[in-house]
Amino acid sequence: MTNKPIILWFRQDLRLSDNPALDYAAKSLCPIIPIYILDVRANIGAASKWWLYHSLQSLVQSLNQKLSFFIGDPQEIIDKLIRENNAAEVVWNRCYEPAVIKRDKGIKEYLKNQNVQVKSFNSALLLEPQDTLKEDNTNYKVFTAFYKKNYLQGNSKIRLPIAKPPNLNLLKIESLSLTDLSLIPKIKWYKNFEKIWQPGENGAFIALDKFLAKGLKGYKELRNRADLEYSSKLSPHLHFGEISPNIIWHNICSYSQKHGYDVDAEHFLSELVWREFSSNLLYFFPDLPQKNLQQKFDNFPWEENNDFLIKWQKGMTGYPIVDAGMRELWQTGFMHNRVRMIVASFLVKHLMINWRRGLEWFHDCLVDADIANNSASWQWVTGSGADAAPYFRIFNPILQGQKFDPEGNYTKKFVPELKQLPIKYLFSPWLAPESILAALNIRIGIDYPKPIVVHEKARQKALAAYNAISV
Repeated sequence: MTNKPIILWFRQDLRLSDNPALDYAAKSLCPIIPIYILDVRANIGAASKWWLYHSLQSLVQSLNQKLSFFIGDPQEIIDKLIRENNAAEVVWNRCYEPAVIKRDKGIKEYLKNQNVQVKSFNSALLLEPQDTLKEDNTNYKVFTAFYKKNYLQGNSKIRLPIAKPPNLNLLKIESLSLTDLSLIPKIKWYKNFEKIWQPGENGAFIALDKFLAKGLKGYKELRNRADLEYSSKLSPHLHFGEISPNIIWHNICSYSQKHGYDVDAEHFLSELVWREFSSNLLYFFPDLPQKNLQQKFDNFPWEENNDFLIKWQKGMTGYPIVDAGMRELWQTGFMHNRVRMIVASFLVKHLMINWRRGLEWFHDCLVDADIANNSASWQWVTGSGADAAPYFRIFNPILQGQKFDPEGNYTKKFVPELKQLPIKYLFSPWLAPESILAALNIRIGIDYPKPIVVHEKARQKALAAYNAISV
């Protein structure tokens, strides 16, 4: 043991509970220098920057104002801090994005060559990718098999959460301020976010407790209802590491066993494992955000239609359930999971616009924007990914609205210009009799857009394109 300080590098692990790197540093009994580095090469979406700012603000308070901030190349910054503070060791929790893995390996190698001890830990996943391989040492490409082998039957491999260290010997060093990171945009388009979200570790536990109390019972049957509050809203907290998947997993298991919600818990936990599966795909296929996993889609005749793309982004497609989802995204930084599938399917199959354009928009607008989840899910909907939904499964946006927003409350909330329309016509307003539209002062094509494509014609066109690449 030495009295030299340890540098604790916070990344996507902005919490004190169940933080393996923090736990290791605390047990060393050495002074801890907590740092956060904004890597100049990082691609962070606008909504995520808003969340990151507030999450770091929360972490600063948890660390008694002793978190130090830096901007630039992490290797150069850490090297400088080691020399200036005579630090003997650097510790962090691992991230699994390809560019970050490559960067971290380089930093580890460099520091070890400088005789600086480096330790890294898993805090972001229940099981790391290399621990979930098949018997032939290849990775899974089918979710169900991945889930059953590693999680359903092997729950004992999922470690218990680590308690928050009782005492921390923290050392504050000269640095930039949080404001200097310039994460908050000058135009305050995010004001509505502040009414909806509570970033930070405390906010994460509040969201978990709320879901356990109000969202878990009935989750299996009601999770697809856009008009009901059965989303856990934990995804942004998970992405930024304000809560660990281990804490969520064990809380869900114990609560469901106590209250008899086993079926609902199993469905929720399978969605937590989908996050793991997505991380696995990205780990073993680093080009997942750019390249089709199924190469036949390299020949798909995507269309470049900027007008359609903008109308989709703004929620002006003329299909109310699609427009409600896109407006929810813009106004809240979030979208109901079932609606995410509907709007994604509409972009790639009705408009035949490349899934990468959708991925880019989601990355910029979602507070839970995660490269692995975003890439795997867009490819899944498109049909080009692992374990993908068949391309020929094309959602009818009218029927989807009727099924998953049966009373229209979700759609009316985000498409208020149609809120007086009878439910019979809400999801196909262009079919409403002129007398009804006139009485409600709704002019299709003026107050609300006409459909930018006709569903059946768009469906046939998409099927023809798919059949062409399948020959």
